[in-house]
Amino acid sequence: MWRKLTAEALGTALLVIIAVGVATMSFGFGAAGSSVSAGVVATALAFGLVLLCLVYVLGPISGCHINPAVTLGALMTRRISAAEAGGYWIAQFAGAIGGSLLLWAMYAGSPRYDRKVTGLGANGYDRLSIVRLDAAGAFLVEVVLTAVFVFVVLALTRPGAQTAFAGVGIGLALTTVHLVGIPLTGTSVNPARSLGPALVVGGTALSQVWLFILAPLVGAALAAIVHELLLPVEPVAVAVPAPVMPTTVTIPDQSVAPAAERVTSPGVDSDDTALG
Repeated sequence: MWRKLTAEALGTALLVIIAVGVATMSFGFGAAGSSVSAGVVATALAFGLVLLCLVYVLGPISGCHINPAVTLGALMTRRISAAEAGGYWIAQFAGAIGGSLLLWAMYAGSPRYDRKVTGLGANGYDRLSIVRLDAAGAFLVEVVLTAVFVFVVLALTRPGAQTAFAGVGIGLALTTVHLVGIPLTGTSVNPARSLGPALVVGGTALSQVWLFILAPLVGAALAAIVHELLLPVEPVAVAVPAPVMPTTVTIPDQSVAPAAERVTSPGVDSDDTALG
Protein backbone atom coordinates (compact mmCIF):
# COMPACT_ATOMS: atom_id res chain seq x y z
CA MET A 1 0.00 0.00 0.00
CA TRP A 2 2.83 2.42 0.78
CA ARG A 3 4.04 2.17 -2.82
CA LYS A 4 0.60 3.20 -4.10
CA LEU A 5 0.35 6.15 -1.72
CA THR A 6 3.88 7.31 -2.55
CA ALA A 7 3.08 7.13 -6.25
CA GLU A 8 -0.10 9.17 -5.77
CA ALA A 9 1.66 11.85 -3.73
CA LEU A 10 4.59 12.06 -6.14
CA GLY A 11 2.36 12.13 -9.21
CA THR A 12 0.14 14.89 -7.84
CA ALA A 13 3.18 16.94 -6.86
CA LEU A 14 4.65 16.61 -10.37
CA LEU A 15 1.34 17.58 -11.95
CA VAL A 16 1.30 20.77 -9.87
CA ILE A 17 4.96 21.62 -10.37
CA ILE A 18 4.90 21.22 -14.16
CA ALA A 19 1.37 22.10 -15.25
CA VAL A 20 0.55 24.75 -12.64
CA GLY A 21 4.06 26.05 -13.23
CA VAL A 22 3.24 26.60 -16.91
CA ALA A 23 -0.03 28.32 -15.93
CA THR A 24 1.87 30.67 -13.64
CA MET A 25 4.42 31.45 -16.33
CA SER A 26 1.72 32.06 -18.94
CA PHE A 27 -0.70 34.19 -16.92
CA GLY A 28 1.30 35.31 -13.87
CA PHE A 29 4.60 36.26 -15.47
CA GLY A 30 2.96 37.06 -18.81
CA ALA A 31 5.15 34.68 -20.82
CA ALA A 32 2.32 34.29 -23.34
CA GLY A 33 2.42 38.02 -24.06
CA SER A 34 -0.83 39.69 -24.94
CA SER A 35 -2.31 36.50 -26.41
CA VAL A 36 -4.70 34.84 -23.99
CA SER A 37 -5.16 32.00 -26.47
CA ALA A 38 -1.45 31.19 -26.42
CA GLY A 39 -1.52 30.93 -22.63
CA VAL A 40 -4.63 28.75 -22.71
CA VAL A 41 -3.17 26.34 -25.26
CA ALA A 42 0.21 26.14 -23.51
CA THR A 43 -1.38 25.45 -20.13
CA ALA A 44 -3.87 22.92 -21.50
CA LEU A 45 -1.09 21.01 -23.26
CA ALA A 46 1.04 21.06 -20.13
CA PHE A 47 -1.71 19.45 -18.05
CA GLY A 48 -2.56 16.87 -20.71
CA LEU A 49 0.99 15.87 -21.58
CA VAL A 50 2.22 15.50 -18.02
CA LEU A 51 -0.78 13.34 -17.14
CA LEU A 52 -0.26 11.24 -20.27
CA CYS A 53 3.31 10.49 -19.18
CA LEU A 54 2.37 9.83 -15.56
CA VAL A 55 -0.37 7.35 -16.56
CA TYR A 56 2.21 5.06 -18.15
CA VAL A 57 4.78 5.56 -15.39
CA LEU A 58 2.58 5.39 -12.29
CA GLY A 59 -0.42 3.53 -13.67
CA PRO A 60 1.04 0.07 -13.01
CA ILE A 61 1.70 1.07 -9.39
CA SER A 62 -1.38 2.94 -8.20
CA GLY A 63 -3.61 3.44 -11.23
CA CYS A 64 -2.35 7.05 -11.44
CA HIS A 65 -5.44 8.76 -10.08
CA ILE A 66 -3.51 11.83 -8.80
CA ASN A 67 -6.94 13.47 -8.48
CA PRO A 68 -9.46 13.04 -5.64
CA ALA A 69 -12.32 13.24 -8.15
CA VAL A 70 -10.97 10.27 -10.09
CA THR A 71 -10.55 8.36 -6.84
CA LEU A 72 -14.18 9.06 -5.94
CA GLY A 73 -15.25 7.71 -9.34
CA ALA A 74 -13.20 4.58 -8.79
CA LEU A 75 -14.71 4.13 -5.34
CA MET A 76 -18.28 4.48 -6.60
CA THR A 77 -17.65 1.94 -9.38
CA ARG A 78 -16.26 -0.51 -6.82
CA ARG A 79 -12.71 -0.56 -8.17
CA ILE A 80 -11.08 0.34 -4.85
CA SER A 81 -12.11 0.02 -1.22
CA ALA A 82 -13.09 2.90 1.05
CA ALA A 83 -9.88 2.46 3.04
CA GLU A 84 -7.79 2.72 -0.14
CA ALA A 85 -9.73 5.78 -1.27
CA GLY A 86 -9.08 7.51 2.04
CA GLY A 87 -5.37 6.84 1.77
CA TYR A 88 -5.32 8.07 -1.82
CA TRP A 89 -7.07 11.34 -0.88
CA ILE A 90 -4.57 12.06 1.90
CA ALA A 91 -1.63 11.31 -0.40
CA GLN A 92 -3.03 13.45 -3.23
CA PHE A 93 -3.69 16.51 -1.08
CA ALA A 94 -0.31 16.15 0.60
CA GLY A 95 1.42 15.86 -2.76
CA ALA A 96 -0.40 18.90 -4.16
CA ILE A 97 0.48 21.03 -1.14
CA GLY A 98 4.10 19.88 -1.24
CA GLY A 99 4.32 20.52 -4.98
CA SER A 100 2.83 24.00 -4.55
CA LEU A 101 5.33 24.90 -1.83
CA LEU A 102 8.21 23.66 -3.99
CA LEU A 103 6.94 25.61 -7.01
CA TRP A 104 6.60 28.75 -4.88
CA ALA A 105 10.17 28.28 -3.62
CA MET A 106 11.37 27.97 -7.21
CA TYR A 107 9.66 31.18 -8.34
CA ALA A 108 10.50 33.13 -5.18
CA GLY A 109 14.06 33.48 -6.46
CA SER A 110 12.88 35.77 -9.26
CA PRO A 111 12.72 39.51 -8.54
CA ARG A 112 9.66 39.64 -10.81
CA TYR A 113 7.69 37.25 -8.65
CA ASP A 114 5.16 38.51 -6.12
CA ARG A 115 3.00 35.90 -4.46
CA LYS A 116 0.01 38.26 -4.20
CA VAL A 117 0.34 39.68 -7.71
CA THR A 118 1.84 36.90 -9.81
CA GLY A 119 -0.07 34.21 -7.99
CA LEU A 120 0.47 30.50 -8.44
CA GLY A 121 -2.03 29.37 -11.04
CA ALA A 122 -4.91 29.27 -8.56
CA ASN A 123 -8.49 28.76 -9.72
CA GLY A 124 -11.16 31.38 -9.18
CA TYR A 125 -14.36 33.08 -10.26
CA ASP A 126 -15.66 36.66 -10.40
CA ARG A 127 -12.61 38.91 -10.72
CA LEU A 128 -10.26 35.91 -10.75
CA SER A 129 -11.97 34.60 -13.91
CA ILE A 130 -10.82 35.83 -17.29
CA VAL A 131 -14.45 36.26 -18.38
CA ARG A 132 -15.62 37.31 -14.88
CA LEU A 133 -17.80 34.20 -14.44
CA ASP A 134 -19.91 34.21 -11.27
CA ALA A 135 -19.98 31.49 -8.59
CA ALA A 136 -23.04 29.68 -9.95
CA GLY A 137 -21.58 29.55 -13.45
CA ALA A 138 -18.21 28.40 -12.12
CA PHE A 139 -19.84 25.62 -10.12
CA LEU A 140 -21.73 24.38 -13.17
CA VAL A 141 -18.60 24.55 -15.35
CA GLU A 142 -16.56 22.50 -12.89
CA VAL A 143 -19.31 19.90 -12.45
CA VAL A 144 -19.69 19.40 -16.21
CA LEU A 145 -15.99 19.40 -17.09
CA THR A 146 -15.11 17.04 -14.23
CA ALA A 147 -17.94 14.69 -15.17
CA VAL A 148 -16.65 14.53 -18.75
CA PHE A 149 -13.07 13.93 -17.68
CA VAL A 150 -13.83 11.32 -15.01
CA PHE A 151 -16.21 9.47 -17.34
CA VAL A 152 -13.43 9.17 -19.92
CA VAL A 153 -11.04 7.85 -17.27
CA LEU A 154 -13.53 5.27 -16.01
CA ALA A 155 -14.50 4.18 -19.52
CA LEU A 156 -10.93 3.74 -20.74
CA THR A 157 -9.83 1.81 -17.65
CA ARG A 158 -12.90 -0.37 -17.10
CA PRO A 159 -12.39 -4.15 -16.75
CA GLY A 160 -11.98 -5.73 -20.16
CA ALA A 161 -11.10 -2.48 -21.96
CA GLN A 162 -8.00 -2.21 -24.14
CA THR A 163 -5.75 -0.08 -21.93
CA ALA A 164 -2.69 0.17 -24.18
CA PHE A 165 -3.73 3.64 -25.38
CA ALA A 166 -5.67 4.66 -22.27
CA GLY A 167 -2.99 7.18 -21.30
CA VAL A 168 -3.35 8.96 -24.63
CA GLY A 169 -7.12 9.23 -24.31
CA ILE A 170 -6.92 10.41 -20.70
CA GLY A 171 -4.27 13.00 -21.50
CA LEU A 172 -6.26 14.35 -24.44
CA ALA A 173 -9.40 14.49 -22.31
CA LEU A 174 -7.63 16.61 -19.69
CA THR A 175 -6.23 18.87 -22.42
CA THR A 176 -9.70 19.32 -23.91
CA VAL A 177 -11.45 20.29 -20.69
CA HIS A 178 -8.65 22.77 -19.96
CA LEU A 179 -9.07 24.40 -23.37
CA VAL A 180 -12.70 25.03 -22.46
CA GLY A 181 -12.34 25.83 -18.78
CA ILE A 182 -9.23 27.99 -18.44
CA PRO A 183 -10.92 31.23 -19.56
CA LEU A 184 -13.85 30.45 -17.25
CA THR A 185 -12.41 29.23 -13.95
CA GLY A 186 -8.79 28.37 -14.67
CA THR A 187 -10.00 24.74 -14.81
CA SER A 188 -9.76 22.69 -11.67
CA VAL A 189 -11.45 19.28 -12.22
CA ASN A 190 -9.04 18.28 -9.44
CA PRO A 191 -9.61 19.38 -5.82
CA ALA A 192 -6.00 18.69 -4.81
CA ARG A 193 -4.62 20.78 -7.66
CA SER A 194 -6.84 23.67 -6.50
CA LEU A 195 -6.17 23.47 -2.77
CA GLY A 196 -2.36 23.46 -2.97
CA PRO A 197 -1.90 26.76 -4.83
CA ALA A 198 -4.77 28.40 -2.91
CA LEU A 199 -3.07 27.67 0.42
CA VAL A 200 0.14 29.27 -0.83
CA VAL A 201 -1.47 32.34 -2.38
CA GLY A 202 -4.17 32.87 0.27
CA GLY A 203 -6.58 35.77 0.02
CA THR A 204 -9.45 35.54 -2.45
CA ALA A 205 -8.16 32.32 -4.00
CA LEU A 206 -8.31 30.58 -0.63
CA SER A 207 -11.78 31.93 0.16
CA GLN A 208 -13.07 30.56 -3.17
CA VAL A 209 -11.37 27.16 -3.06
CA TRP A 210 -14.41 25.44 -1.52
CA LEU A 211 -16.12 25.57 -4.91
CA PHE A 212 -13.18 23.85 -6.59
CA ILE A 213 -13.23 21.06 -4.02
CA LEU A 214 -16.98 20.47 -3.95
CA ALA A 215 -17.93 20.89 -7.63
CA PRO A 216 -15.38 18.38 -9.01
CA LEU A 217 -16.55 15.79 -6.49
CA VAL A 218 -20.16 16.29 -7.59
CA GLY A 219 -19.08 15.93 -11.21
CA ALA A 220 -17.15 12.74 -10.41
CA ALA A 221 -20.20 11.25 -8.70
CA LEU A 222 -22.34 12.00 -11.75
CA ALA A 223 -19.73 10.46 -14.03
CA ALA A 224 -19.69 7.26 -11.97
CA ILE A 225 -23.49 7.00 -12.10
CA VAL A 226 -23.59 7.52 -15.88
CA HIS A 227 -20.76 5.03 -16.34
CA GLU A 228 -22.62 2.37 -14.39
CA LEU A 229 -25.72 2.96 -16.51
CA LEU A 230 -24.00 2.98 -19.90
CA LEU A 231 -21.07 0.65 -19.33
CA PRO A 232 -22.05 -1.81 -16.60
CA VAL A 233 -19.62 -4.57 -15.79
CA GLU A 234 -20.91 -7.69 -17.48
CA PRO A 235 -21.02 -10.75 -15.22
CA VAL A 236 -18.48 -13.36 -16.19
CA ALA A 237 -20.02 -16.75 -16.91
CA VAL A 238 -18.12 -19.48 -15.13
CA ALA A 239 -18.53 -23.00 -16.52
CA VAL A 240 -19.40 -25.45 -13.77
CA PRO A 241 -18.14 -28.96 -14.50
CA ALA A 242 -20.75 -31.70 -14.54
CA PRO A 243 -20.74 -33.93 -11.48
CA VAL A 244 -18.81 -37.14 -11.93
CA MET A 245 -21.01 -40.17 -11.31
CA PRO A 246 -19.35 -43.07 -9.55
CA THR A 247 -18.60 -45.99 -11.86
CA THR A 248 -19.83 -49.43 -10.72
CA VAL A 249 -17.35 -52.20 -11.37
CA THR A 250 -18.67 -55.78 -11.30
CA ILE A 251 -16.19 -58.19 -9.78
CA PRO A 252 -16.71 -61.89 -10.56
CA ASP A 253 -17.71 -64.01 -7.59
CA GLN A 254 -14.53 -65.80 -6.60
CA SER A 255 -16.39 -68.14 -4.16
CA VAL A 256 -17.62 -70.44 -6.98
CA ALA A 257 -15.21 -73.35 -7.30
CA PRO A 258 -14.04 -74.15 -10.83
CA ALA A 259 -15.47 -77.19 -12.44
CA ALA A 260 -13.49 -80.34 -11.78
CA GLU A 261 -11.35 -81.33 -14.63
CA ARG A 262 -12.01 -84.72 -16.21
CA VAL A 263 -9.03 -87.06 -15.67
CA THR A 264 -8.66 -90.21 -17.80
CA SER A 265 -6.56 -92.94 -16.18
CA PRO A 266 -4.76 -95.51 -18.32
CA GLY A 267 -6.54 -98.91 -18.14
CA VAL A 268 -7.92 -101.81 -20.15
CA ASP A 269 -10.84 -101.28 -22.38
CA SER A 270 -13.72 -103.74 -22.14
CA ASP A 271 -13.25 -104.84 -25.72
CA ASP A 272 -9.66 -105.91 -25.23
CA THR A 273 -8.91 -109.76 -25.06
CA ALA A 274 -6.50 -111.00 -22.45
CA LEU A 275 -3.73 -113.29 -23.62
CA GLY A 276 -3.17 -116.32 -21.64
